[in-house]
Amino acid sequence: MNRLYFGDNLKWLSDRKEFPDASVDLVYLDPPFSSNADYNVLFREPSGQVSQAQFHAFTDTWSWADAADTYHQFIDTCPNVAVVELMEALHSFLKHSPMMAYLAMMAPRLVELHRVLKPTGSLYLHCDPTASHYLRMLLDGIFGAENFRNEVVWKRTIAKGSMTKRLPRNHDIILAYQKSDEARWNENEVFQPYPGGYLNGYCKETSSIRKVVDNEKSVVQRNCSRIVCPL
Repeated sequence: MNRLYFGDNLKWLSDRKEFPDASVDLVYLDPPFSSNADYNVLFREPSGQVSQAQFHAFTDTWSWADAADTYHQFIDTCPNVAVVELMEALHSFLKHSPMMAYLAMMAPRLVELHRVLKPTGSLYLHCDPTASHYLRMLLDGIFGAENFRNEVVWKRTIAKGSMTKRLPRNHDIILAYQKSDEARWNENEVFQPYPGGYLNGYCKETSSIRKVVDNEKSVVQRNCSRIVCPL
């Protein structure tokens, strides 16, 4: 049965009755990015207009004053000694910064998500480059570096304006981990065709004939499609 849980996800994840060990097949999380923005839960009227009945969901601005208790509780109770040592080292480096407050929020949730994953399960964490390097260290400590599978770079949009001082900031990161070597990977379900007309506004597709050498060392001709997209 599909179920939607309302409230703090750490509170729900910590409930062993609701989420026993090794009970979840797949985790995809798209947490706040430390973007210094406010997020509201929006309701819409039947007409599609945004309703006045909306409420503040969370503020994506992190302060140590709000995170200190969570951090110290995590340090005192987390059974993973390597992760505790990593968090203490990050605290020593980042001090009481907003980034450290953000990591203090993420760490206990990632530990609980690892607990509830089945040995055959996988986790995909969507983040941005401001925090991805810290989160990857944290995930290495929780899942084991040997269970890191991929860092997916998602280009969100084309570059806008000139690039006189730096390259564009137009991508997000998805970190992929598996619980163990028993994790399932269905390659037939991973790649799906784009919906009709999706590429028309972004890319041009051209066809050509290219000679390639197959495994038998014989030359064969294959019809190849090339997607040309703007930067």
